[in-house]
Amino acid sequence: MAKFNLSDRGSFGSKFGVIAAAAGSAIGLGNIWRFPYVVGENGGGAFLLINLLCILLIGMPLMLSEFVIGRRAQRNAYGAFKKLAPGTPWFLVGLMGVVTAFVILSFYSTVAGWTLEYIFKSFSNSFSGKNPEELKTMFESFVGSSWRPVLWQLLFLALTAGIVLAGIKKGIEKYSKILMPLLLVLIIALCVRSVTLPGAGKGLEFLFKPDFSKVTGRVILEALGQAFFSLSIGMGALITYGSYIGKKDNLTSSAVIVSFSDTFIAILAGVAIFPAVFAFGINPAEGPELVFLTLPNIFLQMPGGYLFSILFFVLLSVAALTSSISVLEVVVAYFVEETNMNRKSATWIATLSIAFIGIFCTLSQGALPGLRIGSMNLFDVMDFTSSKILLPFGGFLIVLFIGWYLKPKGTKAELSNEGTLRLPFFNLFLIIVRFVAPVAIAMVFLYSIGLIG
Repeated sequence: MAKFNLSDRGSFGSKFGVIAAAAGSAIGLGNIWRFPYVVGENGGGAFLLINLLCILLIGMPLMLSEFVIGRRAQRNAYGAFKKLAPGTPWFLVGLMGVVTAFVILSFYSTVAGWTLEYIFKSFSNSFSGKNPEELKTMFESFVGSSWRPVLWQLLFLALTAGIVLAGIKKGIEKYSKILMPLLLVLIIALCVRSVTLPGAGKGLEFLFKPDFSKVTGRVILEALGQAFFSLSIGMGALITYGSYIGKKDNLTSSAVIVSFSDTFIAILAGVAIFPAVFAFGINPAEGPELVFLTLPNIFLQMPGGYLFSILFFVLLSVAALTSSISVLEVVVAYFVEETNMNRKSATWIATLSIAFIGIFCTLSQGALPGLRIGSMNLFDVMDFTSSKILLPFGGFLIVLFIGWYLKPKGTKAELSNEGTLRLPFFNLFLIIVRFVAPVAIAMVFLYSIGLIG
């Protein structure tokens, strides 16, 4: 088998392609689904301000760190650490990123499949005439089905694989340029409808008016955790995408724009959801059920709700897809570069392997309730392992690598495009990745596993 040639690697062809792909990786179900209910559970506007501060101080430096590692090495997540730290155990960090991506897509595709089912339900007007209890029964019946959620999950994975299969420019970049503007148009349309509902002002006040009396240590740690997880940090996706960024592109401006885009979409999701929630007297701290149980009930009562239920679940599916292609690419790039597979074989082997585990994650939600480890079903185990352990631990090791192993001279050269760009912030960046970020991530990790709170 011919050895993989570096010249065969793809790359992004434009600045917009870089931004669209990286923003697509960061913007996913976490922005549209998780962010609104986390804000709701933690008091609204004060949480939002703290979250923005965390993204600025911790999120962007972490994203920059991954971009630096990827572009400097021009390799996949595993290969990047092998090249930059030869003969050391640092390659295990990259390998952990590949494993994390595999684990995440196994259960993420389950929820993504649910969004496709709810597009179908929206088109067929299945919510019509149902009360909240009937909507709950409908959701539980679907999730507990033995074949329907699996069918949608496999369809979603096939869509993801089809895009990744086409390569960097013709697949990931091309479709990111289409999907990201579509996502923005959809969410703005939903925002316009939501804020024009009677009583919507209370929802906007809840989202944007800070109530600092509700700020506790737990709220701060939740905001820090949301900032960390919403930017796709620690799973190898940004290292992999960083390796496709051209040497003339400005990594700092790319990280700023991607972080801004991620936050902007999350805020727009809040604007789309909270005015409607308050307009119809719904509890804003409903939790994950907000999307699949509460919102269909709102759409039933909303003038034009049929159309906007379709738009909302299409939006969710697009957000899920832009993230899933970046996660799958982490695994595919590893197979292509480290085992010398061609992209077609690597894509299908990765997809089928993920689908095999993913089916059991889906079935553990209802059809096969015996798939449990302790008190958690397989879906929850994969979710907990990745979000509570692998992601924060991976992010922690990445900032240690950038801050303490990689020579500052090399990091500065990469960020400055070999001295052609000014870096007035570089010393601050080093302080953050060496001291502030490790402590902050360690606190998120300890909080997420219940040791502090």
